Amino acid sequence: MRILCTNDDGIHAPGLEVVEQIARALSDDVWVVAPELDQSGVSHSLSLNDPLRLREVGPRHFAVRGTPTDCVIMGARHILGKEMPDLVLSGVNRGRNVAEDVVYSGTIAGALEGTILGLPSFALSQEFSVETREKPLWETAQKFGPEIIRKVMDAGVPKNTVINVNFPARLPGEVKGVRVTRQGKRNLGFLNIDQRRDGRGNPYFWIGFERAAVMDAPAEGTDLAALAAGYVSVTPLRLDRTDEAFSETLTKTLG
Repeated sequence: MRILCTNDDGIHAPGLEVVEQIARALSDDVWVVAPELDQSGVSHSLSLNDPLRLREVGPRHFAVRGTPTDCVIMGARHILGKEMPDLVLSGVNRGRNVAEDVVYSGTIAGALEGTILGLPSFALSQEFSVETREKPLWETAQKFGPEIIRKVMDAGVPKNTVINVNFPARLPGEVKGVRVTRQGKRNLGFLNIDQRRDGRGNPYFWIGFERAAVMDAPAEGTDLAALAAGYVSVTPLRLDRTDEAFSETLTKTLG
């Protein structure tokens, strides 16, 4: 099985080494094509107005000056030659990708591009806590990742589905198990604008994240609830975003 690995944290991110280890537990035909620089939050961005610079870092290891989407396309359509990958793994992201994160995440986008190309694709993310922020518990992703991927692959991944896997901020022995979940929703207002001034007194801004003063309990069955309870969250996300129920309503209204 030929596996293409990418991420959004960049070619030198520690999580990329972890996803490669997960891939090598499944196959010895592993290729790594990752962004030259950190591309967190770029979502499914595609470089159309800038050239892509390709650098060979080592055997079967390449850096692309572009987005995770660019990396998957370059890997599948150019670097690997005529033989397409059988599987795309994106991650392991430093930090979870749940709830609204799936809209912004470059990690999700890398896997999503694999799905668009017709390949079984997984987005893998390692949650961290306040205590593990500087040193995420990568061993948790490394332990549970290969078996989850095997089982999902054996079940058969639908053509228009990407598998979003999040590992809790717990040591492997403290993980309670694996739950299949749906996408959750956070409290509103978690994005924050931080205004500052440069050395000349001109304003500039950072988009950041802040914790709500009171956190609602996550809805049962969601990715947020699973992680909070100490489970690995496995969420199938559909490429087709059509709201079928509302489409029926609109058909009655506009038809």
